[in-house]
Amino acid sequence: MIIHRLIARHLKHRDDAEFYVLQAQDALRWIERQGVAVGPGLRVLDLGCGHGQFGGQFVARGCEVTFGDAVNILHDEFRSQRFVEVNLDTDDYAKLGQQDLVICSNVLEHLAKPRQFLEQAATLLRPGGHLYLSWTNWLSPWGGHDFSPFHYLGARRGVRLWSRLTGRTSDHTVFVNLFPTYIGQVLGWVRELPDLEVRRVAPRYYPEFAFLMKLPLLREFLAWNCALLLVRR
Repeated sequence: MIIHRLIARHLKHRDDAEFYVLQAQDALRWIERQGVAVGPGLRVLDLGCGHGQFGGQFVARGCEVTFGDAVNILHDEFRSQRFVEVNLDTDDYAKLGQQDLVICSNVLEHLAKPRQFLEQAATLLRPGGHLYLSWTNWLSPWGGHDFSPFHYLGARRGVRLWSRLTGRTSDHTVFVNLFPTYIGQVLGWVRELPDLEVRRVAPRYYPEFAFLMKLPLLREFLAWNCALLLVRR
């Protein structure tokens, strides 16, 4: 469980590089506990990579890592790695190739067409390959991101009230770069796909409490972030 460490880090340093490194290291350990062998020879795609901290943990383990995002803002230490420019809402995924493991961390809630992404995700994987998908579900305590918990007042009303009270402008505009998503909804979409199978589902920052994900309504509020490990049949 690292939720307490993340909250403490965020309160003191906001979302600095170390904040994301903590997330990445914890997620990598969880992926390994599910039986994925991480090391040299593993082809990894960090999709929606941002500055590259998540994929960087796999680089350090000797994996062959490709970074992908709409713009290249990789930190200098990762600039020598392969980067592919991709818009997940509009582009053809074929240019990304097929991987042993695809990481898509905290991206799904920023896609205008999340279901379309899931329907194409299997094309990114070799047979037996894995997709690590995590995102902040809308009814989570952090569902509104920087204007949380005002998102509970409504997608538009909440951010307007937050801005009025704080005098700040949110980095997120709902239905423009932040889209409400729900755990039950996403699991339903995945289970309709013939080529992907759910291997594990857990609250990302406290996977020890995976039983929460069996509680259909409560999980939407109790999971700060949902983590799925999917496998291509």
